[in-house]
Amino acid sequence: MPIWPSRAKALSGTRLRRWLAHRRAQHQRIVFTNGCFDLLHGGHVQYLERARTLGDCLLIGVNSDRSVRRLKGPGRPLQAAHDRARILAALACVDAVTIFDAPTPAPLIRLVRPHVLVKGGDWPLRQIVGAAFVRSYGGRVVRAPLLRGRSTSRLIARLRAHA
Repeated sequence: MPIWPSRAKALSGTRLRRWLAHRRAQHQRIVFTNGCFDLLHGGHVQYLERARTLGDCLLIGVNSDRSVRRLKGPGRPLQAAHDRARILAALACVDAVTIFDAPTPAPLIRLVRPHVLVKGGDWPLRQIVGAAFVRSYGGRVVRAPLLRGRSTSRLIARLRAHA
């Protein structure tokens, strides 16, 4: 069975470390963002396309199922982490995806050491996990604007209201 491009972009462990080493050896600017991405919508796509313009490659950290439940409650996620990662990996603007299980993305950010850390504009700078670390070595932290009216939680509420 062939390996589809979206699967090839899903990285963990040694493959992630090799990918990072290769990007660094090529002097590429690594952009990193993270999130649950439970139901992908147009706001996510705009956000990720914007993030990708800030460097040479975009790596996304996807919250594990357990991590999403801790953040969003027992009814979430709606989709398994591997499905969420594969959907994100299928986007042309995404270069790689990895799943993390830690309570925050801090350990992953320390491993990645991105040149640019991106979060949505709804996040106050002081609450962006990893911001101080990224700035400590000269990296940038960017708050990307959101597409108005787009939200996974809002979409789920609308779906449940119509069920």
